[in-house]
Amino acid sequence: MSTDTDAVSSQVVQRQFETGIIDQVFSLVYALLAYAVGAGALFWLFFAAADLVPYAVSDFRTGSTAGAVLFDAGLILLFGLQHTIMARPTFKQWWTQLIPAHLERSTYVLTSGIALGVVLWFWQPLPGSVWSVTDPAARMIVQAITLLGAAYVLFASFITNHFELFGLRQAWLHVRGRPYAPLEFRKNWTYRYSRHPIMLGLLVVFWAAPDMTMTRLVFAVMLTVYLFIGIHFEERTLVHYFGDRYREYRNEIGMFFTLR
Repeated sequence: MSTDTDAVSSQVVQRQFETGIIDQVFSLVYALLAYAVGAGALFWLFFAAADLVPYAVSDFRTGSTAGAVLFDAGLILLFGLQHTIMARPTFKQWWTQLIPAHLERSTYVLTSGIALGVVLWFWQPLPGSVWSVTDPAARMIVQAITLLGAAYVLFASFITNHFELFGLRQAWLHVRGRPYAPLEFRKNWTYRYSRHPIMLGLLVVFWAAPDMTMTRLVFAVMLTVYLFIGIHFEERTLVHYFGDRYREYRNEIGMFFTLR
């Protein structure tokens, strides 16, 4: 009898071990895939802003200028709803009842990357141009400013914790069998002078354009409007998590820069 019991126990342990391995591998692969999609869409935005790669590449056309503007607004609304709703604490509480908590952030990054990719792919071109930098040296300077803005975004993400921001830290802690511990609120580097350095870098990316066509202008305006809406909701979330500590920080440090 004891031999049979030991055999059954051994099989149970073996199945649990195999299940654990599969779960760890899946979590890590999923997080890496989500990171690739999210980061890929972000770099597409960066390089398209510098006119190094194309966007608005779909053959689909609305057939009219008004229709194109409305369609583009719908794309930004789609991206904004996904980006805003999935970042809310109440949504996360509900969402993590359906998916593992350690993959919540990776899922957010994955869906954000897909949403941004849809925006870039289906963006509707508009006729007209606001400005175009034709001098080769000046054009290179403007493109360098755009890429510096992108580099600033990445630099600021590493200050907070790039791997937490993109969901890799959460999945890695799960794979290592360690409990998740939220990051502490810290005011260092760029965050000593700017509450939202990532957003500041994105504004540079949106507006430092060697060729500001009407297509690009509408793109920049709509994303800028959403950026300020996103900041509003993000600050509400930060107050929810950090309370008076963040309120004091908000009173001390400017949204994009602090003049002292």
